[in-house]
This record gives sequence, structure tokens and C-alpha cells, in this order.
Amino acid sequence: MANLTRRQFTAALVGGLGATALSALTGCRLGTEAGELTAAKPSGAAVRSGVDWSMAADIRRAISLPRIPPNDFILTDFGAMGDGLTDCTEAFRKAIAACTAQGGGRVVVPAGVYATGAIHLDANIELHVQEGARIAFSTDPKKYLPAVFTRWEGMEMMGYSPLIYAHGVENVAVTGMGILDGGADEGTWWPWKGDANSRHWSLIEGEDQAAARRSLERDADANLPPSQRMYAEGSWLRPSFIQFYSCKNVLIEGVTLINSPFWLLHPVLSENVTVRGVTCHSHGPNNDGCDPESCRNVLIEDCLFDTGDDCIAIKSGRNADGRRVNVPSENIVVANCRMADGHGGVVLGSEISGGVRNVFVENCEMSSEHLERAIRIKTNSVRGGVIENFYVRDLRIGQVQDAVVVNFYYEEGDAGDFLPVVRNIHLDNIRCQQARRAFYIRGYQRSPVQGLTVTNSSFEQVAEASVIEHLDGGLARHVNVNGKQFSFKG
Repeated sequence: MANLTRRQFTAALVGGLGATALSALTGCRLGTEAGELTAAKPSGAAVRSGVDWSMAADIRRAISLPRIPPNDFILTDFGAMGDGLTDCTEAFRKAIAACTAQGGGRVVVPAGVYATGAIHLDANIELHVQEGARIAFSTDPKKYLPAVFTRWEGMEMMGYSPLIYAHGVENVAVTGMGILDGGADEGTWWPWKGDANSRHWSLIEGEDQAAARRSLERDADANLPPSQRMYAEGSWLRPSFIQFYSCKNVLIEGVTLINSPFWLLHPVLSENVTVRGVTCHSHGPNNDGCDPESCRNVLIEDCLFDTGDDCIAIKSGRNADGRRVNVPSENIVVANCRMADGHGGVVLGSEISGGVRNVFVENCEMSSEHLERAIRIKTNSVRGGVIENFYVRDLRIGQVQDAVVVNFYYEEGDAGDFLPVVRNIHLDNIRCQQARRAFYIRGYQRSPVQGLTVTNSSFEQVAEASVIEHLDGGLARHVNVNGKQFSFKG
């Protein structure tokens, strides 16, 4: 799939889903699928929140796009050479500085291949990568120094600069039909993940993230100020590809991202974020496609995700650090997106300690033998957090391992004092052609999943029975699994 054009990728993905029409069934009863249903008896009434699908339209209307002045600054006018060899880092810096001096505008990258280190954007700046242009980012870690204020797996620190970075600015964008190439592969960046998750890349003893990751967790638990958490050179914590931190009015549109060191699109503590028509194709470790974290008013639409980790993962900080910052991700719309490979299609968690609310997912397609889950919530009693008001409709799934997952036992299991709360989840018109399991729902007895409704949905060619533990206020109506009516009711 690495050599497919965007059009070919779309055709292959959509074509694999087929066009089988599945009609909803009337009536409901306790159903089975390839064996006995494993379930705790649910009780209680569904949770009602006052939130419904009309809010998705309100969120769209509330989001402001960046306002970019009509000034163009052509990168090659500042000494850049599109030969793939010349270091253009200084040319990018000069072009952005000149644009800023004029009050903002577009820094235009024309056709060619431009080698560079980190690119830092200012307010009122649009980095426009024209069709035929490729920005080839260096794999030399020194190109991402000095350290910047960043978030890494939900914990604030001073670390390597993201490849494209902005902090505390308004009106910022990355657009165009060009390619952003992070340069990561089995020999660069990805081996820093370490032995446990390596595939076939070359590892150098001591050059992995394990020790620094543990140290950063200890710093966060001890409430060491983030400005004193120094984790750049020598720590082996890989940088995100694009990170806009504490920004307002953000647009990422049209570009294709490949070969990312770490998470691809990572807006943090930002407001009014639009990600539109973007292709994410990167299969390294922790190669999440788009991870809005502690963001408000976010639209992700018309994107393609083919990734080594979650396609979209909505987050809000990890453990003690997430509770310290205590800002949820809220008011998020995901629409008309395509997901191929990934650990999950649309995911909430696991860095979720600040909470997530008001998420709307509609008209998306997901299919791949390497897609592990379609809809996924992952948390535990170390993470904690409140996840509420999660709406999904008109979802078409071709091939997946588990279709709908809510798991309170992710990683640490039940080892903490911060009970996760998951409530008010609504799924309607889900059409799944092939799955190992339709549902994998595991709450805690003392904190069950509350108010899960599934309506007008079909799951075909399901190999194993669903697992449903500790569900309170669940309702399945007009749901078909392997040609039989299926329901959980409480």
C-alpha cells in the first residue's frame, strides 16, 4: 500500500468494504454468536445527558478557521534548493521570519524535495506545500534541538521539537497537496521504541525509551514542574510529527504524512482545530494518525488513515499529569474518514485522565486484516477520567478483529485509585461484514459502563461470542449478529 496514490488508496479501501445492503430487524432478545454470550446481568436505566446529534452541527458552526493574510513568501526566494540534498532549515526560518514581519501570510513550498530540520510556525502563518513538493525531514536528532515544551504520551516535559511545531499562537495552518516525509524507518527513530515492540529494525544497546519513560512518569507523579523535566538529547523519546500546542484556529488540510517518528498529528490544549483531507500513511511504533489531546472544538473529516497504531485517538493527559492539567477533550466531530491498518479506528484513551466528552463520529469506513478494533475506549483505574456523550452512526466496517470495545483493563488493569467513568454511548446503523467479536465490553463491578445503546446494526461473519461484563443501562435494539437477533437490556 506504500506505493498507492491517494486516489488508488481510496478506491482500494472503499472497494474492499463492498456494498451489501443489510436491513434492520424488529424485536430483540438475548442473542448468541458462535457460542454462549458471556455477560453480567445489567440493571438500571440508561443515562441521559441532554446531548444529542444536533450538537455536532453546533460544533461545526463554532469552529473558526485561521485567518491568514494574503501574502505569499516563496521558499526558494530565501535560499532553499529543492534538490533533496541542500539543508533548507535556515531557508524555512528566514521565510517564516519575513512572513511574520509582514503580519503573516503563506510560506509556499514549490515542487521539489526540501531537506530540513524542525520547522517552527508563528501566528498568522500558513505553511503551504504545493503538489509535487516534498519536505524531507532530517533523522539527525540534533536538528530538533533546543528542547521545546511538549507533551509526550500525555505528560508535559522539555523534549525534542516536533518536526512541525507551534506554541501559543493563533491562526496557524499546514496545507497543500504535497508530502511531508518524516524519514523514520527501521534504522532511524523507530528503534528507540525498544526491544519489547521491535519488529526487525536494528537496535543499539541503551538507545531506547524505556528508562526515560519510567523517569518521566516518576517526575509527573512527584509533581516536578514540567520546565524541569528535561528529556531531549540522550532520552530517546521520539518527537511527534506535527504538534500545535496551546494554539487557536488551527487548520491541517490536504497534505500527506509518511514515515513519522511518533504520533503524526498532535494538537494539544488547542481550540478550533480542523483536520481535513489529510492522508496519514506510517507504520512505525506509536504511529497514531491524529491525537487531539485536551482540545476543544475539533473537526476531523475526509481523511485517510493507514497507521501503525490508532487511526484517531482522543486523549487528555496521563495519570497524575493529566489530573494536574485537568482539561478534557470536548466537542469533537469525526466525519467521512477512511481507516485501514491500525490498532483502532476511532479511539478514546488511553491517556484520558482529564476526561473526554461530546464526541460525534459519522459516515466513516474501516477495513483491514490489520485493523484490530473499530470503535474503542481504553482506560483503567490508574488513568481514571470521565468519558461521556460518545455518539457513532452510519459506520461501515469491512474486516476487523473486534468491532466495539470498551475496556477498563488496558495495560495496568485495575491497579489504581481513580475509577474510570464511561457513560452515555450511542451507536446506530453500524454495518460490519466480518469480525472476531462484535462486542468486547469490560467495566468494573464498582464502576460499570453506563448507558450503552446500540440500534439498527448488523454484524456478520462473527467468529466468537461477545464478552460483556458490568454494563448498567445497556440496550440493544434491532441488532443482528450472524443472522440472529441480539440484545442486552437493562
